Amino acid sequence: MRITTHASWAVCAMALALAAAGCGGDGGGSGDSDAVLSASWGDPQNPLEPSNTNEVQGGKVLDMIFRGLKRYDPETGEAQDMLAEKIETSDSQNFTITVKDGWTFSNGEKVTAQSFVDAWNYGASLRNNQRNAYFFGYIEGYDQVHPEEGEQTADTLSGLKVTGERTFTVKLTQKFSTFPDTLGYNAFAPLPRAFFDDHDAWVKKPVGNGPYLVESYTRGSQMSLRTWDDYPGDDKAQNGGVDLKVYTDNNTAYTDLLAGNLDLVDDVPAAQLKNVRNDLGDRYLNTPAGIIQTLAFPFYDEAWNTEDAKKVRQGLSMAIDRAQITDTIFQKTRTPATDWTSPVLGEDGGFQDGLCGELCEFKPDDAKKLIEEGGGLPGGKVTITFNADTGSHREWVNAVCNSINNALDNERACTANPVGTFADFRNQITDRKMTGPFRAGWQMDYPLIQNFLQPLYYTNASSNDGKWSNKQFDDLVNRANQETDTAKAVDLFQQAEEVVRDNMAAIPLWYQNGSAGWSERLSSVKLNPFSVPVYNEIKVS
Repeated sequence: MRITTHASWAVCAMALALAAAGCGGDGGGSGDSDAVLSASWGDPQNPLEPSNTNEVQGGKVLDMIFRGLKRYDPETGEAQDMLAEKIETSDSQNFTITVKDGWTFSNGEKVTAQSFVDAWNYGASLRNNQRNAYFFGYIEGYDQVHPEEGEQTADTLSGLKVTGERTFTVKLTQKFSTFPDTLGYNAFAPLPRAFFDDHDAWVKKPVGNGPYLVESYTRGSQMSLRTWDDYPGDDKAQNGGVDLKVYTDNNTAYTDLLAGNLDLVDDVPAAQLKNVRNDLGDRYLNTPAGIIQTLAFPFYDEAWNTEDAKKVRQGLSMAIDRAQITDTIFQKTRTPATDWTSPVLGEDGGFQDGLCGELCEFKPDDAKKLIEEGGGLPGGKVTITFNADTGSHREWVNAVCNSINNALDNERACTANPVGTFADFRNQITDRKMTGPFRAGWQMDYPLIQNFLQPLYYTNASSNDGKWSNKQFDDLVNRANQETDTAKAVDLFQQAEEVVRDNMAAIPLWYQNGSAGWSERLSSVKLNPFSVPVYNEIKVS
């Protein structure tokens, strides 16, 4: 047996990129460890079950109230052992995991191997309808617990075995050399018995094992988190808690920040970017992050799932003036995308600058020709759906539509379709109600090229909202996951990304930086590589 070494190629490249840019605000003083800060937020789509949360707002809370086997370093993104004492394998398919001693949940329950196995079995079960069930798909027995058709024939994954209070084994259906690095994702968090004994009560007030406790939550208003004094980890909260305040308009949040009614905004709206340096000075961050913005398509709608429609998608991509939009609307806090991953991975990690080629260049004449060759826009026009409650989506969607309309010499070719809240927007997507392209921002779960491709484009993957399916792509991803040689694995993933390009499975728009502004009360503010504030390190004076 040997302790696994894994994916240093991605995290090291990422560490270098982030170190060059800088990740944090001023160091500040010692702060008041009992003081509570307030921060902007949005209601999550689903209850805060770790295996049912696959969007940013819910993920922020899970990062505060849970700790898993791994944790991604808040500066470099490297997957480091958290509750894992060791993860051993001799073949990249069978793993023995030892959980550290001394960890408990905030209700006093001990965190054991069973805490992980029970949580993973729950997350994988078809009966529980969890959005992140797909992440357990490589564990043996998944096809019985979560069959593609029909009812499940088993309640537990045969590939999970508890072998001691602090040890369990994982058997995968194939080699997956970077499997340990995925275990910092929230879907793999442990759960206490209280979750299963009184699920309804747990959902109303989640109990985890992280540095914060959920004190209260009023949907549409606020979630209050407070520091857990008995937290056993070495990343204890440096403040007394965080009040996450729900905003349906980030401009309002920014105004409240300037007025002294809010301490932290972690997504500065585009309309304020030209003013933010003057408004906040050194209390503003703009740092690289593992985020890409795309336009996805409803491939379950036959009008978008034909060979002719591929030309239309390619033409739409060439009709978008990314450089102008990122310069004028985003004040260069975004970079035009030329592939489907993120520069934070670095070249060794799989980033391919220019992979998209001329299909991501603004060429209005070629765009118009391609769309005409594809039979024109389905129904004569295209409508871009987006959520209007956070960020600056309205501004950039309008700009994208203007660019398309100008390229096609038709002011009615593209229209915007705002949905009031993020939760409603996500519900429409998961209910397959999209009839045209829709906003599909992706924030990486872990810093591997695999995470920018498989969850989004693999057949029936957890975040494949458009339901695109391509056997060649699936086969290349499977081969890449089995490959233990790092360079060969990256090459196979890059070949899979070329299939995404050739089919324009989604239109890449721009790579996004993380941004944050804060009040004079705060210090030691920084964003992690996922663009999420490192709440536990923030100090309040």
